[in-house]
Formats: sequence, C-alpha cells, structure tokens
Amino acid sequence: MLASKFYLHTLKEAPAEAEVASQRLMLRAGMVKKVAAGIYSWLPLGLITLRKVERIVRDEMNRAGALETYLPHVVPAELWQETGRWDKFGPQLLKIRDRQQRDFLFGPTHEEVVTDVVRRDVSSYRQLPLNLYQIQVKFRDEIRPRFGVMRGREFLMKDAYSFDTDRDALMASYRTMYAAYERIFSRLGLRFRAVEADTGAIGGFASHEFQVLAESGEDAIAWSDGSGFAANVEQAEALAPASPRAAPAESMEKVATPGRSTCEEVAELLGLPLTRTVKCLLVFVEERVQMLLVRGDHMGNEVKIGKLPGFGSWRWATEAEIVAATGCRPGYLGPVGIPRDMPLVADRTVAAMSDFVCGANEAGYHLRGVNFGRDCREPDAVADLRNVVAGDPSPDGKGTLAIVRGIEVGHVFALGDVYSKAMNATYLDATGAARHFQMGCYGIGVTRVVAAAIEQNHDERGIAWPAPMAPFAVAIAPIGYDRSEAVRRQADLLHGALEQAGIEVLLDDRGERPGVMFADLELIGIPLRVTVGERGLKEGIVECQARRGGEAEKLPAADAALRLIERIGHP
Repeated sequence: MLASKFYLHTLKEAPAEAEVASQRLMLRAGMVKKVAAGIYSWLPLGLITLRKVERIVRDEMNRAGALETYLPHVVPAELWQETGRWDKFGPQLLKIRDRQQRDFLFGPTHEEVVTDVVRRDVSSYRQLPLNLYQIQVKFRDEIRPRFGVMRGREFLMKDAYSFDTDRDALMASYRTMYAAYERIFSRLGLRFRAVEADTGAIGGFASHEFQVLAESGEDAIAWSDGSGFAANVEQAEALAPASPRAAPAESMEKVATPGRSTCEEVAELLGLPLTRTVKCLLVFVEERVQMLLVRGDHMGNEVKIGKLPGFGSWRWATEAEIVAATGCRPGYLGPVGIPRDMPLVADRTVAAMSDFVCGANEAGYHLRGVNFGRDCREPDAVADLRNVVAGDPSPDGKGTLAIVRGIEVGHVFALGDVYSKAMNATYLDATGAARHFQMGCYGIGVTRVVAAAIEQNHDERGIAWPAPMAPFAVAIAPIGYDRSEAVRRQADLLHGALEQAGIEVLLDDRGERPGVMFADLELIGIPLRVTVGERGLKEGIVECQARRGGEAEKLPAADAALRLIERIGHP
C-alpha cells in the first residue's frame, strides 16, 4: 500500500476532550473520527485493525463449534417484555417506535431474540448442544460516554449463546468458550487474566471476565501470588481474620472530634492507626434503616451488600432517614445505643475487632475503646461486606492477594434457565418430558479490544501494536523518495517483493521530511520500519528498526525482502 493512496490523516495534538491514551492516539492516528457523543466513524487505518480482531474472534468461535448467525439490530418490544427487561434494563435501552407506533428497541444484547429463534426450531434433546454467535453493532445509551470507543454508545460486539440439556452440559459448553477466549486473547498478543466476576444484570450462576492488564483500567483485579486465583474485587471473598477477637483492654471514652467526620480525620486527631476505626454504612431495605459496619480503611462492596439475605432491593439511606433513625447526621454514627430494632450487620474484620473507635451518634463526638458485648450489642449478622485489599489472604488459602488494574474485554456467563423459563423455551428430553434449555452467553467487545490493546501497548511516541493487530507488518520509510532515483527504486522493489509474499506493507511515498515521516509511522504503531536512504544504499544496506525498541539492524539491501519475510513469516 502506498501512503499517497491511503487514507492517512494524522494530528500532532489530540482534541482537548480526549481523556485516556487510547482515545488520544486513535484520534491522532486517524483511526476514528467522532460523530457524536460515544459514536465514532472507523476510518481505513482503524478498520484494518478492527477487522483483524474480528477475524481471530470468528476463527476461534468456529473452531469451538459455534455457528455464526446475524440477528436483527431492531427488536420488537414484546420479546423484552416477556423477560421483564423492557422495564428493568433502564435508560441505557434505546427505545424507538415505527410509523405504526409499535415499540421497538435497538439491541444492546440479544438473549431474548436468540431464545425466541431456538424455541421455535429446536424441540428435541437430539438437536442439542447448540451454540449460535454473531458479530454485530450494539447500542447502549450510556449516561456519560467517555474514553473514546472504550465506553462508547455504539460498539461492535461478538455475542454467543449456548443451549444445553442440563447444567453439566452447560458447564461443558462454558469451559469450551472459556478456552476459546483464552486462545483469542493469546493470539491477539495481549497480556490478560480471566477473573471470577459477578453475574450482574445479565443473571445466571457463574461468570468470568477477561481483563486486559493496563494501569489505566477501570476495574481492580485481585490475584494470588501463590495460585491461579484471580477475581474482580467485587467478587473476591475477604476471609475472616485468622485470630479471634481480643479481650477488651480499654474503657470506652467519649472524645470531642469537632469538624472531624471521616475515619481518616478522626484517626489523625487521636493519633491512632486507621485500622482501629469503624465506619457505619446506613442502608434502607425492607422498609427500614439498617446499619452495616466496615473497618475504617476498607471500602464497602455494593455487590456483596446486595447478596445479603433480603437485600435484593436495597439502597443507601437518605440523610433524613438516617437522622430519623439515629438522631444524628452522617459522620458521627456508631453502633453504641442504636435502637434494638435496627438490624446491625458487621463485616468479618469488624466482628473480630476490640477497643475500636466509632461515632458517638452525637455531632462532634466519637467513642474510643468500644467493644462488642460490653458497650454495644453483638452484631445480628456477620458477613463479607468489603472489597479485598492487597495483602489479604487468597480466598483459596494459597498465597496473598495483589491488586492490578484491568480493562474488561470479554465476559462469559452460565445463565441456566433464567431466560428459557421467562420465555417458556423448552425441549423434550429422552422420556418425552418438556424441560427448559440451560443457556450460556459469551461476549467480546471487539471495538473495546482495539482500545484496550493501545492502553497496554503505547509510549510517548504513539501506538506500539502487538504484531497480530497491527494495520501493517512493515513500514518502508524512504528518505528523499521524491528526489533520489536510487532510493525510489530500492523502496519500490522492497515494497513489491513484500506485497508479492503476502506481507502487509506501507510505503511512505509522500516525500515528507524524515522527522515528519518517522513521527507518523511511530504514531500509527507499525511493528517494523525499514529506512531506505542514499547513504545506506552506497554501503549496500537498509536499516530495520523495531517499533518496540532495541538496536536498529542493518540489512543487505539486495536481501532485505527475504530477511524480512523470514523474520515475519508468511501470512
């Protein structure tokens, strides 16, 4: 490909709105152009990489036995009303009406559609297992689109749906998809981890996220240094302390803490470690305010709170509700003296604490030396309420946890019969009895993979693509292409030989100054750059430089094409 005939439009600076590296670099490299908030045009340079990701995804899905389909973008409301998601999915759902005022939606995911297809066509256990997938544009009306294509409203997604006879068969399909995902992200050249995750709004009983490791990632991942355990911090279990609660060693004392409403401020005032403090989280559930306790340096975990018995529809209590229930505003709350009918739930770590500091339920005051059983009642329940932190023991009992950042690019779910029951999708088993399909669903954000790869692979000069995702394998940078016959001849010969061998190559024939040419080629991240100049040709050499650094290599000009083909390998 000649640069003069390619759609190559680079920028020296990214628009001020660009927040993360991938967004800045994709805009600067001319991979995408913003059309509206969260909606982008993919230009030729970006589309080449997007299609490479898509090709690998399709290849591995086919290898795993999944069958490709293409389901409609626009879906009638009736299907989503069957499962209740028409109302439950929330404002992310783009609802539309046709000229006859019938309700439709632009599909953000396709569980209902594919279940409807299968319930119409599959009637016997002999037709199972079945796995259908598609690679298709989705739309979710994000309240705050950000980070470019990382969290856009319109995106390309691979979604697959398996149908099985029972849970054991479902988990076999689940493991097959899990293995396919490992192959996909390995082939793409990405550093990733598969982590246990919450099933969230999709539902089901088992779930794993595939996270590309990057410091800019929104997700925190806990992983063990002594085993293969890895989980999203929302999912990772925080074990109870190994040591039992110590006997009280202090008397309870009321201390003035004017203007100190956070655990950090109180600990600093009293000269105590933050780990000696306890903070109260007030929630409203079952028509009343309930108090949850976590250690001052820990963060309450909303997913875990939602899994407490009876907490399916909980929310944070309002300040008015808190004052009405405790007589005190937030910032000075504690378990001492609370009403007997106010449920009290303590995190496992708090339940093992003694002589702790908490609010006195009086503005401007805290209590120190507080102990359960002596100064306040024992908790009504003890549960895992917090996010794990670095240094916690691994839930599998092997090693300790470290926390890394990640970008979710794939997710697999074992749904069970959540959708098949709601839509009465059944098959006949060997005895002739009707049974609901056991389903799984498996998604990969194809556009997000591109952005995540950049977040993991970039430097101050631009993108540094993993070879499988690079738009071109080789860039030829001829110095003085428009002025030197020798340079032009050698560059053209090299370009032709590589193209004939099936190597994706970009020849920068624009006649730009070396600084401009090198900056553009480094920005767009082509793995190998071959510089052709008069000085080198006089010595019979060209220079090969890897985008990821290292020493430049001098290649004999006459054998440069062969050497590059050997290095890259035939496609």
